[in-house]
Amino acid sequence: MNFSIIIPTYSNFEYLKFCINSIIKNSKFSHEIIVHINGHDETTENYLKSNNFIYTQSDQNIGLCSGVNKAVKKSTTEYVVYAHDDMYFLPDWDTHLIKEIELMSDNLFFLSSIQLSHYQAGKDVINHIYYNGGKTIDEFNEHKILDEFKKLEFYDLQGSHWAPHVMHKSIWNRVGGFSEEYDPGFGSDPDLNMKLWKIGVRIFKGVNKSRVYHFGSLTTRKNLNIQRNNGRKTFLLKWKISIDYFVKYYLRRGEKYNNKLTSPKFSLFSLIELVICKFKYFYLRIF
Repeated sequence: MNFSIIIPTYSNFEYLKFCINSIIKNSKFSHEIIVHINGHDETTENYLKSNNFIYTQSDQNIGLCSGVNKAVKKSTTEYVVYAHDDMYFLPDWDTHLIKEIELMSDNLFFLSSIQLSHYQAGKDVINHIYYNGGKTIDEFNEHKILDEFKKLEFYDLQGSHWAPHVMHKSIWNRVGGFSEEYDPGFGSDPDLNMKLWKIGVRIFKGVNKSRVYHFGSLTTRKNLNIQRNNGRKTFLLKWKISIDYFVKYYLRRGEKYNNKLTSPKFSLFSLIELVICKFKYFYLRIF
């Protein structure tokens, strides 16, 4: 089984190259790598050309959502993987995702790898493994992490981790991929999950044995240099609930995975939070 791995990048050549090399080195299968270059970047373009990688390019920084959607159109496999350009893919990351896919009875699923990162998770939602393998590629201790990453205890994650994620291309096309009103990208992941929820997807699972190291969304942070969309506001106006409410009560993100999700169960606390969401929604609509 092969994936089309979609990687948007923005002035981040050294990390992109590092990411691609890890995919080639540590994948069990030979995957299709497709890069979208946001803005003029001759170094990245020459590298991709010389190594015969597929890529798309925009003269301006059009954002992650538009860039990924453009790149997906070049894909030729059944499965789309969305990844950041500052990730290091650890050995057999693809094997464990493929094993999960082979257990599925249909294409209504959203699977992701588990991230290892040097930054601490919040107290309320633990959604990745804290592991300081280096804040930059210059600090990255490849030998150490390759020796230790399998020993780190974690669990299959309810609600997934968002990136890198894999889904069937037919499902990606059905929901229209990323919603481009979220460019440069803030809020686009939960919005994609909500669109999947609306068509009946109930499997949102982070697969523990599939692991990547993440340096911390460097391209996303660089996108702050272009006009930033308020993703939380966009989500609330679009879906009439907040991102936090959706993640907590629909996806139950951070819990141990035990089965398909079901519709949220109301409690006093969830109802109070829902009322607050509605108040904020109507306030934004009026003012």
